Amino acid sequence: MTLTELALIDRWQRDFPLTARPFEVVGRLVGRDEAALIATFEDLRQRGVISRIGAVVKPHTLGASTLAALRAPAERLEQVADLVSSQPLVTHNYQREHALNLWFVIAGPHPSAVAATLADIAHLSGFAVIDLPLVKAYHLDLGFPLAGPPRRRSPPLAVGDYAHSARDRELLAAIEDGIPLTPQPYRTVGQCLGLGEEEVIGSLQRMVTATVITRFGCVVRHRALGYGANAMAVWDVPDERVDAVAQRFILSPHVTLCYRRPRRRPEWPYNLFCMVHAKTRAEARAVIADFNAVAGSGQYEQAVLFSTRCFKQRGAVFSDREGARDAA
Repeated sequence: MTLTELALIDRWQRDFPLTARPFEVVGRLVGRDEAALIATFEDLRQRGVISRIGAVVKPHTLGASTLAALRAPAERLEQVADLVSSQPLVTHNYQREHALNLWFVIAGPHPSAVAATLADIAHLSGFAVIDLPLVKAYHLDLGFPLAGPPRRRSPPLAVGDYAHSARDRELLAAIEDGIPLTPQPYRTVGQCLGLGEEEVIGSLQRMVTATVITRFGCVVRHRALGYGANAMAVWDVPDERVDAVAQRFILSPHVTLCYRRPRRRPEWPYNLFCMVHAKTRAEARAVIADFNAVAGSGQYEQAVLFSTRCFKQRGAVFSDREGARDAA
């Protein structure tokens, strides 16, 4: 990974140009021609540094999703993990350091499809699955600075007006593995859908403006860049305090995800989740200690679940097809 490549993917994790020839625009800014830039992005994808250039979509706007976990015996963990990963709607599947040792995200076009996947996993594995659907999202964005010091965030912007269109789901399905790495990618996508290039660009821009698409750009595989300490920090915060604590958490530039989910006592007593991606466990623990100091959350029951293995990682599924290439 060269410094130029790092700077390129860092800058274009968001706000990738929604224009007829986006790679020409990016290339002009960095002094490279369109063909060379496309080749660079393709090389980064082939090397597993980025998984795609595309949309990161807010949950429950044009689809459905949930976080789930189960407890698998050590001698069967890999077998159960393979079973979970084989489900087309499972997008992320991690082993974490906890009695509930297998954690996975299911994201699909309809709530019924998500529910069916949960039922299939429980039936086929023979283990109870704990379902932790999203209650409230405070910050959902894995696009954090890769070079230079992180910047403290401003409070999130309000969601813009958005009227659902059936075409939007079709468009997101067409690019769920990323836009084509071609000179005119939006024209190529439009040809597959019977849409004009300007219509594709306009629809994507409308979803970005409404924050249905929370960012549009490079989706990075952070482990390939040395971010090996993937920590899911959780707290049991009194219901009347959880919003206030979360609002303090998300001002930290180190938070990549922050959301509220239901408790499932006695197996799972926690309701506030934060994801931290760091290069070492010591760095991650220092960030979490800072959260507690700033938000006064050290008094609450809490835990840190580090991931030890990633079995599957891809983007959300908006299409109805059976399976898709792993894509982030």
